[in-house]
Amino acid sequence: MAFLSDIEIAQQYDPKDIREIAKTAGVDEKYLELYGRTKAKVDYKLLSDMADCPNGKLILVTAINPTPAGEGKTTTSVGLTDGLRRLGKKAVVALREPSLGPVFGVKGGAAGGGYAQVVPMEDINLHFTGDFHAIGAANNLLAALLDNHIYQGNELRIDPKRITWKRVVDMNDRQLRSIVDGLGVRTNGVAREDGYDITVASEIMAVLCLSSSISDMKERLGRMIVGYTYDNEPVTAGQLRAQGALCALLKDAIKPNLVQTLEGTPAFIHGGPFANIAHGCNSVMATRIALKLGDYAVTEAGFGADLGAEKFLDIKCRMAGFAPSAVVVVATVRALKHHGGVAKADLNTENLEALKNGMPNLLRHVENVTNVYGLPCVVAINRFPTDTEAELELVRAQCQEIGVNVALSEVWAKGGEGAIELAKEVISLCEAPNHFNFVYDESLSIKEKLNTIVQRVYRGKGAVLTPNAAKQAAQLEELGFGNLPICMAKTQFSFSDDAKSLGAPVDFTVSVSNLKVSAGAGFIVALTGDVMTLPGLPKKPAAENIDVDENGRISGLF
Repeated sequence: MAFLSDIEIAQQYDPKDIREIAKTAGVDEKYLELYGRTKAKVDYKLLSDMADCPNGKLILVTAINPTPAGEGKTTTSVGLTDGLRRLGKKAVVALREPSLGPVFGVKGGAAGGGYAQVVPMEDINLHFTGDFHAIGAANNLLAALLDNHIYQGNELRIDPKRITWKRVVDMNDRQLRSIVDGLGVRTNGVAREDGYDITVASEIMAVLCLSSSISDMKERLGRMIVGYTYDNEPVTAGQLRAQGALCALLKDAIKPNLVQTLEGTPAFIHGGPFANIAHGCNSVMATRIALKLGDYAVTEAGFGADLGAEKFLDIKCRMAGFAPSAVVVVATVRALKHHGGVAKADLNTENLEALKNGMPNLLRHVENVTNVYGLPCVVAINRFPTDTEAELELVRAQCQEIGVNVALSEVWAKGGEGAIELAKEVISLCEAPNHFNFVYDESLSIKEKLNTIVQRVYRGKGAVLTPNAAKQAAQLEELGFGNLPICMAKTQFSFSDDAKSLGAPVDFTVSVSNLKVSAGAGFIVALTGDVMTLPGLPKKPAAENIDVDENGRISGLF
């Protein structure tokens, strides 16, 4: 039986006029800035005008550690929201924008899948409303102002060897990780070692996503540290008088984007920091609007619960004052068998032994949600046709042993109809006892916070700081940044910092090689293992399968 691809399914759908979707959500047309018929930005003034409206229930969708077999977190988020609306609930979904790097690299498109998608998927996966371009332009303007300041006399006495601000490109391009620029004649600038990050790793992306208003964003932009002086003092974007121009480039990008699911459910898609190298959540403003408009607001956090959910809870919720009412942990039988040692080619064959061996990965994530964070939780099994009843029963039985229910999710094939069981469980969980707490206290030292994350969330022995990282920790605490939360930059494939250590490893340490303060975003980035802030393309990039016909119809995005 031939299945339609995600993009073929999306292209069969005739989206409703976005003004109709806005009306469904309760957004007056006066707040809309239209980008054609199917996309709109929503003026942030809506939030101040709805300040007295009560918030709905916040539902976080997270997952096990990702595998090549796939988990379907975004697909589940979309399908769950559609399912809630089928049950007569007013529900809104708030998601991240895809990065061009993965779209053209390994993953392909990231707008959901099957019959649980957001549309127009081609626009969402490509240029959309230009938010990422604005963030990249602002980031690179700051880099240009920084280098120009040094060239024009260096009044601030910035040490060219201690510049921490990199240029960015929204593409997987390993060639740009380490470069030398400013070569040639004197007027080309000061020659120095430099490098690029991917746009989603830019602190400006994090600032935009964590800002509560345009004035808050401007203040955060001014606090960003770009390097250090010869006297070891931090230099900020504010000292370069850059925050006004940066904010001007971002004044439209900060407005959340409104689109729709295949079933006409309102969807806010805004911001897109990676969860393995940034905090991995959509914008605070989009989440806030979703909470004001919906009785239920569904959102996701990137990669597994050890990364995205930990940062959503310990960084975003801490800063924005959010408290989730329920958490959905997404898993597939196929992915759990991969964690149990089965090769990708053999995942379609029933293997209860491998599934049992892979279950500790799921159970650890679930226990973190329920025991460490104190939140009600349900496991959503994203069902595949090859899953057997015996395999599904094994997952259900082991989850119930730790007091957590399992709901089958068939949203890829059935849309919202395939999420009814899950939606009912989520509605019930939202009324269950909730003892939400953070995994660490901000008053702990940087080393103590690192150890707490490794021990309580990853279940390792602790963090080991390299001599350089230890020196950086001491310096950051001396500069007054010791009370900031930690944003772990770690491989997404494992609880540990070793991508090959699948399942639920124990007795490991996490090596922290570099600590960098993101003073504007308001957290400290801890680089662990060999994590990269600018990915490379695979041997066969997804870009090779993407094409467009004479009518402008795109194919191959996924």
